[in-house]
Amino acid sequence: MSTYAAWGPRGRGERREDDDVVETDVPARLDRLPWASWHWLVVVALGAVWILDGLEVTIVGSIAAQLQSSQTLGLSPSQLGLAGSIYVAGAVVGALFFGYLTDRFGRKKLFLITLGLYLVATISTAFSQNFAEFAIARFFTGAGIGGEYSAINSAIDELIPARVRGWVDLAINGSFWIGTAIGAAASLVLLNPKYFSIDVGWRVGFGIGAVLSIGILLVRQFVPESPRWLMTHGQADEADQIVSDIEQKVDDSTDEPLPDPEGTIEVRQRDSIGFGPVVKAVFGEYKRRSLLGFMLMVSQAFFYNAIFFTYALVLANFYGVSPSSIGYYILPFAAGNFLGPLLLGRLFDVVGRKIMISSTYIIAGTGLIIVGYLFQQNSISATQLTVGWTAIFFFASAGASAAYLTVSEVFPMETRAMAIAFFYATATGIGGIIGPALYGHNIATGNRTTVFYGYLLGAVLMILGGLTEIVLGVNAEQRSLEDVAEPLTAE
Repeated sequence: MSTYAAWGPRGRGERREDDDVVETDVPARLDRLPWASWHWLVVVALGAVWILDGLEVTIVGSIAAQLQSSQTLGLSPSQLGLAGSIYVAGAVVGALFFGYLTDRFGRKKLFLITLGLYLVATISTAFSQNFAEFAIARFFTGAGIGGEYSAINSAIDELIPARVRGWVDLAINGSFWIGTAIGAAASLVLLNPKYFSIDVGWRVGFGIGAVLSIGILLVRQFVPESPRWLMTHGQADEADQIVSDIEQKVDDSTDEPLPDPEGTIEVRQRDSIGFGPVVKAVFGEYKRRSLLGFMLMVSQAFFYNAIFFTYALVLANFYGVSPSSIGYYILPFAAGNFLGPLLLGRLFDVVGRKIMISSTYIIAGTGLIIVGYLFQQNSISATQLTVGWTAIFFFASAGASAAYLTVSEVFPMETRAMAIAFFYATATGIGGIIGPALYGHNIATGNRTTVFYGYLLGAVLMILGGLTEIVLGVNAEQRSLEDVAEPLTAE
């Protein structure tokens, strides 16, 4: 027997016995909180992982030449390509494995474990002595990052008030490009033999990620477990206590009294949720939302692979830009990608998800067709191409960040981390394996028309993603997560 509780604004209320059912106002209490310094703690502690991901991707791409020239590693081009695929495979495996554990054992346990795994693997990468050690370290680095996506996105959405969930989620996902900018700027120093020798520069590059992750790990100690997860896993009293602590911190940092929460929800307490109900929900009752998530995630993955992961090759092969100067072109590109979610994010909460997601996808796809055609006609310079990509990805980055938001908020709480993991793994697997191989082959031909066809494919898929949002999109703006998708344990 467990308790049936009707808790008030500060956890006060009457309690009576009833079979494993709890009535709680935990979601309403979290959603009605005014923005405070405590929310900034959550943003910094949990959102910084995307900076690490952007740093990883950019550092590896920038130091590829050094890894080939290194007397210790001396990797061949095929080994570099294989290492990239191994990193992607690790991210896919990590997302699925840790995503399942996140739904089963809680958000906090897993976002500490996955960051710890990333830290150890990154340090191992920096000290690797041969290709085998390098490849193994890259696999587990990817696994840590992949696991972070499900643990972090689910925790953020469950802790941030509903009225600003879209803007916060987009800004955090867009911070990937802060890491990209850091990596691009660092490459200008790491690749300069005046400062670092060949065998030291690339090791320092991976060390940057390790140092950042140590700081993030320390800050994360102050982020609590998700009360929403606790309330559906037999720990309603602990959920109430955590919310009370959060309310006290917010109340102490704001001048106005906290508004009263509106509404309660009844949930049946369970220690864990079976895999069967999760699969049945995602691919049964919510199959239209699953199709939406698939289209949004896969189309943005292909779109990014069409440009970003081959950008350095295009600059080098078609414009003769030296490897040591690539960072100057990536910096404005990264700035556009970060500013898009940051500046447009508020509109996803005010104007609405369907309008903003569909428009950003379609604008980005259309822009790629135009700029890609100009590239094919050899009528723009490297600088003009960079300006074009920066403008296009101002919109594309906001749309892609919203894709992660969508797969996080439109499925029941008990399936949230696993849904994020599944769609992230699918998009990463398809876009991260097929995309680089296809676009790398196109660039190797040295034919601008062939490269343009690759751009055209990415553009068409992006537009299809936008059209799918128009038909299947969910108006989740400023709505409680429990209103957008009722928990499986709800009575």
